Amino acid sequence: MELSEIRTKIDAVDDQLLSLFLERMALSEEVAAYKNEHHLPILNKQREREILAKVTERAGDKERYAYHLYSTLFELARSRQAELVSAPTHVAERISASLAAGGEVFPQTGLVACQGVEGANSQVACDRLLPRGNIMYVKSFQAVAAAVESGLCKFGVLPIENSSNGSVRAVYQLLQEHDLSIVRSARLCIRHELLALPGVKPEGITEIYSHEQAIGQCSRFLGGLKDVKVIPCGNTAAAAKMVAESGSRTAAAISSHPCAALYGLEGINSNIQDSDNNYTRFICVTKKPVIYAGANRISLIIAFENKPGALYDILSKLAALDINMTKLESCPVAGSDFEFIFFIELEASVKDPSVLAMLEEMERSCAQFQFLGSYAEV
Repeated sequence: MELSEIRTKIDAVDDQLLSLFLERMALSEEVAAYKNEHHLPILNKQREREILAKVTERAGDKERYAYHLYSTLFELARSRQAELVSAPTHVAERISASLAAGGEVFPQTGLVACQGVEGANSQVACDRLLPRGNIMYVKSFQAVAAAVESGLCKFGVLPIENSSNGSVRAVYQLLQEHDLSIVRSARLCIRHELLALPGVKPEGITEIYSHEQAIGQCSRFLGGLKDVKVIPCGNTAAAAKMVAESGSRTAAAISSHPCAALYGLEGINSNIQDSDNNYTRFICVTKKPVIYAGANRISLIIAFENKPGALYDILSKLAALDINMTKLESCPVAGSDFEFIFFIELEASVKDPSVLAMLEEMERSCAQFQFLGSYAEV
């Protein structure tokens, strides 16, 4: 046959497929109504397994493709049923309350907790996120979370990941332990320099101070030094301040260029970070869940039973709705029934009914589900 003839036959088959697909989805809606009336769960894994076994047996050498086709059909049907089932979920209630509490414009003022001292990258992020905010400096990430959770500060700003050194696990741990909501994020370009007192020569340095993340982002430079002790401290600005106040001519700090002027230091090497494309994402958190206009990102922490196909079940929900996932990272959990938890970020709006239905279904099916917030990045 000519190609045009083959395509004509494919078009005819596609017409039949579409008609049968719509019929199948309509029947799924009837199933949803029955399940809703009789308080039955959406997922019926046993029936899905039975159908998949029958389909793959009949598909011959196309069994792999048939399996994925029907798995996708099941996912689409479940997504539609989730939109129609009226059983309330915690995530739906939280999102509804967050949308009601939000506004058209993100606040420009408010008391914000920030780890570090003047000149810290977190302070720059605070100014980006809340241009007229009143900053309260605290000593640790834990103190930021405590200040927000206690109501002492309305906002808190925390670094959550770096393009070179990965996620800040301590911050994710705080998000798990404290009932905080992400309401905004910002991405900052980070430039590290080696700072010391005026006149100090690089060969005279015996100790270097900085935050663990900055140390990791300058690992190649530090690895090439001999007889130099690298000492972690609270943050890069605190390192610069400590070196300035110590008066030591053998000490240096990995910090930012503005901190040199701020604390009376000089830059003795501006080419020390592993990558010029070095960005850190900061999040703004609140105690009260709020979703402001323009929110197009969703952050989640989930865990599920450790079995074959469990992660695929989650990813297929996103693929069925054409949702872009911008982050998927696993983290081992010591002393837990679940070997891993996953940090997930999505590009999606909770105002989309299908997205909300997907989140509800994920909450029902996951052993652990934590909605961290819906927000915009600036």
